[in-house]
Formats: sequence, C-alpha cells, structure tokens
Amino acid sequence: MGIINATPDSFSDGAELQKLGTNSFQLDIDKALSRAEAMVADGATFIDVGGESTRPGAVAVTEQEELDRVIPIIEAIRARLDVCISADTSSPTVMREAINNGAELINDVRALSTPGAIEAMSASKAAVCLMHMQGKPSTMQENASQSSYKSVVEEVFEFLRMRVEHCLDQGIERSRLLIDPGFGFGKTVQHNYLLLKKLARFSELEIPILIGVSRKSMIGDVTGRAIDQRLAGSVAATTFALASGAKIVRTHDVAATMDAIRVNSAYSSAE
Repeated sequence: MGIINATPDSFSDGAELQKLGTNSFQLDIDKALSRAEAMVADGATFIDVGGESTRPGAVAVTEQEELDRVIPIIEAIRARLDVCISADTSSPTVMREAINNGAELINDVRALSTPGAIEAMSASKAAVCLMHMQGKPSTMQENASQSSYKSVVEEVFEFLRMRVEHCLDQGIERSRLLIDPGFGFGKTVQHNYLLLKKLARFSELEIPILIGVSRKSMIGDVTGRAIDQRLAGSVAATTFALASGAKIVRTHDVAATMDAIRVNSAYSSAE
C-alpha cells in the first residue's frame, strides 16, 4: 500500500505535493498522480490517499478541506490506474464521497467511532480497516508514556475484537474488514515493539492485518535517523511483521518494501 499524503503537515512528505508559487496549501494533482503511477510501477496494489494529517500533534481540518484534497486525487487515480484506492479518513461524508468516486477501501484511524461512520460503511460495499488509537492525534503522544495500558497487546487486541464484532452486528461482512494495531498512535516506543513482537496474536481474529511502520518515530528513536533516512529500519520492521502474519504493508517506499515482501515470500515457501 503506497501512501499519498495530500496535506501540508504530514510528518513525512505531504508538502511535496503542493503547487509551486502558492502561499497556502494547494494540491498539485499532476504531482500526486505521478507519485501514484510510480508506486504502482514499483508494485503497489493499493494507494492510500489522505487529506487530514494524523501525525502526533496534528490539527484537525474541516470536512470541506479534506474533500477538496482527497476527491480530486481519487478521481485522477481511478481514471488512469488499475489499483485499489484507499481513502484514509474518519469522516462519514468523506467516506461516502470517496466511495462514490472510486475508493474501494476506507482506512479509518478511529475504527468507525465517529458518529455516522459505521452507518456510512454499512450502506456501502467497500472494505474498511479498523485501527487502534489511544486518544486523538493532537494529544495522543503527550500522554502515551503515562498511558493506562496494563497489557498493551491484550488491550489493543480486545479493542479490535470489539470493533470487529460491532461491525458484524451492524451488517458489515467479515470479508470487508481489515485490522491495524496502530503503531505510533498513542503508544510509546516500547509499546510499539511489543506489539510488533506479538503481532501474531492478532491473527486469532481471523481478519487480515494491515501494518504501518514506515519512517515512524519507532524507527527513528532506535536508529537515531532522520525521517528521510529510515528506510533500512522500516524494511527491517516490515520483515518482522510479515513473518508474524501481516498481509498489507502501508509504506512511503514501495520498491524497497516490495523487495522485502518478495524475499519473505521466497523464504516462507522454501522447502
């Protein structure tokens, strides 16, 4: 899953898609489409488009801002590329519009907890990824070290189990569900690595696991590398996740991640 951040304040690369010569953030559709094309050429089968940054400390945007950023990219990708489009959003309105314009997956960091979100998904045929997050993006890391986790793995597991059950009760078929333990979302470095080490536990839910570790602080904190120098660490973490059952890897660096996936596949199938 390749990432397109249509935001000026993504922790990694969103501002790179801004039109030149503009003071306020205006998305350059051609740049975004070129990035999507390159990711697909490198092996991506999903493109995840987000219009609201969920990095630690991020400020919320209006629903209209999110629509203005996300929908034109989805339309452009749908017209040009044969790829599954994912919309990274928690807004029911954005979910509906994204699906109407070609998105086949909703990637929701709030696990359909926003009022109206689960109804929007129940009325569609799209897939949805349910992610665990403690708190909200603007403050989630401020309180992570003082969090009330007694057992981060079991508490994240139980949260996702309950959200899966709620979705099933609301008419969203199991075949449409993905889960994500939410690396970096209200968790310390130690929490993140314990979740990575115990990732196989989540396979017990019998729902495909999506993981996102690409360039995150859990990589930077142990390597001492800047955001744009975390490729090797991200690939190493990805390899551990694949060995523990991850089925989809969300990444900024598709080509290198595909190499890790291919090597893991060859290793797993060797007899």
